[in-house]
Amino acid sequence: MPKMTGSRLFAEMMQGYGVSHIFFVPAFMLKAFAEMEDMPIARVMVHGEKAAAYMADGYARASGKPGVCMAQMIGASNLAAGLRDAHMAGAPVIAITGGPTPVSRYKHAYQEVDDVNQFDPLTKMNAQVDVVTRLPDLLRQAFRVSTSGAPGPVHLRIQSHLGQITEAEAELDPLVETMYTQAPAFRPEPEMQRVKDALAALLAAQRPVIVAGGGVMRSGAAAEIVELAEKLGIPVATSLNAKAAMIDHHPLNVGVPGAYSRDCANRTLLECDLAFFVGSHTGGQVTNNWMFPPVGTRVIQLDIDPNELGRNYPNTVSVLGDAKATLRHMINLAPQRADATGGWVKRAQELVATWRNETAEMRNAEVSPIRPERICKAISDVLPENGVVVSDTGHAGIWTARYIEFKHANQRYFRTAGSLGWGFPATLGVKCAMPDRPVVCFTGDGGFYYHIAELETARRHNINAVIVVNNNSALNQEIKLNDLAYGGKQRGRAEEMWKFPDVNFAKIAEGFGCVGIRVEKAADLNAAIASGIAMNKPVVIDVVSDTYAIAPHPWTPVARDFHSYQKG
Repeated sequence: MPKMTGSRLFAEMMQGYGVSHIFFVPAFMLKAFAEMEDMPIARVMVHGEKAAAYMADGYARASGKPGVCMAQMIGASNLAAGLRDAHMAGAPVIAITGGPTPVSRYKHAYQEVDDVNQFDPLTKMNAQVDVVTRLPDLLRQAFRVSTSGAPGPVHLRIQSHLGQITEAEAELDPLVETMYTQAPAFRPEPEMQRVKDALAALLAAQRPVIVAGGGVMRSGAAAEIVELAEKLGIPVATSLNAKAAMIDHHPLNVGVPGAYSRDCANRTLLECDLAFFVGSHTGGQVTNNWMFPPVGTRVIQLDIDPNELGRNYPNTVSVLGDAKATLRHMINLAPQRADATGGWVKRAQELVATWRNETAEMRNAEVSPIRPERICKAISDVLPENGVVVSDTGHAGIWTARYIEFKHANQRYFRTAGSLGWGFPATLGVKCAMPDRPVVCFTGDGGFYYHIAELETARRHNINAVIVVNNNSALNQEIKLNDLAYGGKQRGRAEEMWKFPDVNFAKIAEGFGCVGIRVEKAADLNAAIASGIAMNKPVVIDVVSDTYAIAPHPWTPVARDFHSYQKG
């Protein structure tokens, strides 16, 4: 084996695994970064560890390759906090931090906290590198674990605050296992009898619905979902993670179900007699706490992770396998019977048409302050065929789930799994992974405030994303919660718990050296967003919106009707 420093080995292995960007807060493993000087690896220094984790997360989701983020020991807790979203979303992120040494423990060494255990609930693997000779095999294991099966974050803690042990020299092998450069590393084939059983159950159902989850996008199986649905004539609901799996105006697309949802999707799942979940955790958000479909509905579930099969619904059929590979088998075996469920498809289309008619007024509203529905319509109207939308959580997630419309199969969508503030830094990570595609972020002022300093990062690295800020001068999602806290009507100084003074984010963007555009009239939205995309610069579009435009709660049936559906 060649003799080299751990720093050199780290740099060579990062290059070998195809890592194009590393997001970090200094100072940590500086000699390893110096070794990358002549390598095609962008060293993206950011202003906070949590933002570094979010950027790596966005990069991982967009590219399928592990996103790498790094911090010295004192920043480990911030980095761990940033991994929460990657963990919930199943993104292959590799986090690397410093840690205590045996000689410094229990002596109140400066900045020292033995905090490795905080990574346990957030990662698939949490390992410590105590000597430089373990660096090669544990790096390989990190890439192997993050990309295999259901992808997810891993953490390596390098002994020493600043990663100094990697500066030692030893006989080290920089071997790279290229099969683990991208998820999915493997595409496990299903048992064919279970494929046949699942297909038989779909064919026997009167009112089936396919629910496409995030695993569909990770597997690259969107085209297979569309093909199977068209061949069998089955409506499709797309989880928020799979929102771009089917264009919005496809006659079989009923929209996003669950908590951040379109009414028509929830109504369709309430009426179905069988739901086929593909690559979905069947969690509380996509089902609105297991209301859609109601418990008792027959369920087929296809997943790459056996631990997910039957977790929340007793499955009629469970299929273990890669989504793309399994769906291809189903398509090959399925008969062409698109007309067999014609009445059910017509019913689903009626529900979609009703929802569109009910929401048309707000989507097209030309009022000032501007309605968020109208902002979403403008993004939908001007987004190029290869455009990408990244969404924050809360109201931003609800608005985009309901009103962003994808008109082309090549468009993509990424959203936070629950961490407000994720949207903007994750957008920068997505743009790093997709530098040749237009990337548009939809966030609110509350979410944008979290990591606004990363505007400087975007300018310094020419990360040319467009950030659309729904600026309502408030965390207005909290208005109704505060009404309840005050017994129905707020009084006194209640607004200090959710309202901000008006801030012009366009001017702030300009101060950071980015482009700033302020929009106060709905009629100017399309041109502003189109202009921002065309500039190929970091752009902030500050949209002055209605403080009291509250995103709607998910549609649910009245209790009497809900019980009748369960019995039926």
